[in-house]
Amino acid sequence: MSEAGRVADATGNWVDWLAPVWLRPYLRLSRFDRPIGSWLLLLPCWWSAALASGVARDVRSLPWIVVLFFIGAFAMRGAGCTWNDITDRDLDNRVERTRSRPLPSGQVSVRQAFAFLVLQALVGLIVLLQFNRAAVIGGIASLAIVAVYPFMKRITYWPQVVLGLAFSWGALMGWLVVFGRLNASAFLLYAGSISWVIAYDTIYAHQDREDDALVGIKSTALLFGPRTLRALIIFYSLAVVLISAALARAGAGILSFVGLIAFAMHLAWQVRMLDITQPELCLRLFRSNRDAGLLLFAGLTLDAIVRSVY
Repeated sequence: MSEAGRVADATGNWVDWLAPVWLRPYLRLSRFDRPIGSWLLLLPCWWSAALASGVARDVRSLPWIVVLFFIGAFAMRGAGCTWNDITDRDLDNRVERTRSRPLPSGQVSVRQAFAFLVLQALVGLIVLLQFNRAAVIGGIASLAIVAVYPFMKRITYWPQVVLGLAFSWGALMGWLVVFGRLNASAFLLYAGSISWVIAYDTIYAHQDREDDALVGIKSTALLFGPRTLRALIIFYSLAVVLISAALARAGAGILSFVGLIAFAMHLAWQVRMLDITQPELCLRLFRSNRDAGLLLFAGLTLDAIVRSVY
């Protein structure tokens, strides 16, 4: 271990170059050195807010909602990762890629990690309290799923479903923020996002499938194995169909569907490129889902602006 306490699965980023040495373990606990997870948590929030603003034909509050969701997503993803590392510290110590993380390597104590978790959760709470009562209740309700997720990989080969329930919660939150209630469009968007999460996290899990099998961690990567491509086609297709239904139910315009087509094309590219025997490629394709989600968000936002004007 170097003086900077580098982590085997996350080196050569801004934390290694710029952050003070004492702060680096905490930034790694919250995955600020690897923000892709925060983006993937954020995007369903943005989708929902943009779609709901289009339905309301009013985008005046959308920039402020986008900023608040950005801060909240990074804070709460950091808190979730910290909780995950606390619960998984023994398992992480048995996997080559993760044993140098802050907790199993001793860079941070469990007590310090808990204190940092509380700090991040408070930031998330401050953001949440800027919204209406329905959104506050909805945000608090999501914590139950976040709390149980780290234990699912010990119980079921479908922990990605629980991750999908947690990471897609923003598809409900945007609607609650704009309207203070939920409807069929929000639930369809939520279901579509869950399918998307199951697929992209299956790609991610293929990096660790051999170590996971040895230490008893379950995942859809192990469940699907050589049938992974077929499974991805099913779940990505389901995601596109369900999101399309959400847009149709919300009366979305052509620009929203252009964004959805771009999103679908990106998912198809991932399926075509995937080789589950190449961990680095799996990681690159997993990370590319941020770009896929941004394409959809761009279409939804442009459509909302057009609908608010006309």
